[in-house]
Amino acid sequence: MWIVQLALRRPYTFVVMALAIILAGSVSIFRMPADIFPDINIPIVSVIWQFGGLTPDTMANLVTTRSERGMTTTVNDIEHIESQTMQGLGIIRIFFHPEAKIEAAVAQATSQTASLVGFLPDGARPPNLIRYNAASVPVLQIGLSSETLTEQEVSDISQNFVRTQLATIQGASIPSAYGGKSRNVMVDLNPQKLYSYNLSPADVSAALAAQNVTMPAGSAKIGDREYRVELNNSPNLIEQFNQLPIKTVKGSTIYVRDVAHVHDGFTIQQNIVRHDGTRGVLMSVIKNGGASTLDVVQRVKDVLPRIKTTLPPGIDIALLFDQSVFVRSAISGVVKEAAAAAVLTGVMILLFLGSWRSTLIVCVSIPLSILTSLAIL
Repeated sequence: MWIVQLALRRPYTFVVMALAIILAGSVSIFRMPADIFPDINIPIVSVIWQFGGLTPDTMANLVTTRSERGMTTTVNDIEHIESQTMQGLGIIRIFFHPEAKIEAAVAQATSQTASLVGFLPDGARPPNLIRYNAASVPVLQIGLSSETLTEQEVSDISQNFVRTQLATIQGASIPSAYGGKSRNVMVDLNPQKLYSYNLSPADVSAALAAQNVTMPAGSAKIGDREYRVELNNSPNLIEQFNQLPIKTVKGSTIYVRDVAHVHDGFTIQQNIVRHDGTRGVLMSVIKNGGASTLDVVQRVKDVLPRIKTTLPPGIDIALLFDQSVFVRSAISGVVKEAAAAAVLTGVMILLFLGSWRSTLIVCVSIPLSILTSLAIL
């Protein structure tokens, strides 16, 4: 019982230690990130190849297999590799050894995939590399809908106005939204008219590519003034694409409008989101591994009113899922259980021993032990 004797000889020292524990524990409570899962560093990197139109077999032979073979020779500390190939999509998951330096592995994988693009068919683009973290989970889901705006307009607003402002929030990442229709300039071909003019879709594509070129023209110095020079090598309006010539046959010019119709449209919709029966968009807010769920959610809630003032009227923003509610409830439950345990322990000691000093010691030592644990954690 040397520690008891030491405490009796040095009472002020232990009082100061208790005050230091209270201070360190209190600071730790406010600084410690609050979340459901701890920050778990799982060394996994996902390489996602996208090449629209390729069949799964072609995608596997030309892209996925080549990428896997290149990874085994240029990327260090690989434990094993898994891959999945679908229509126009190849997903490669690289599992590393626990002691691997994941930042160096990502750099090596990026270098390898960049060199592989040159050996792929025309139109191939570098893949997306995603570092996986088990603690990076959706903590908030935001639903956007409107009774007056079209589904395409809601999708455009969420992608180009809401998402860009939410991306600046510390500790949060915003992936692309679900639902909606992605805006695209569509060229609807008429096969019968193409056949009648002895044209193919490649002729229309070549004509659009040749007459829609972005090229710098510089400026012109005339007298004491300098003028900006603009070229008309790219249409300013979507309707002007219909006026582009494709081919001249026997003195007659065939225009895009003769065989196709260019209009403002959208890509094929892959998923649909409905909110209270109205089609809309679903945006997920994913917290980074080391961030606090409570802090990230609160920052998003603070900035949403300001974002809404910049949007057109008729947009409804609703919080559909909020993980911070569960986190706050879990923390509140832990605090209540700890307080109840301390009170019941003190009551039992008071009843059985009848000593208020022993009861006071227990009631003080339990909070100090908890604060010490929090400070160490």
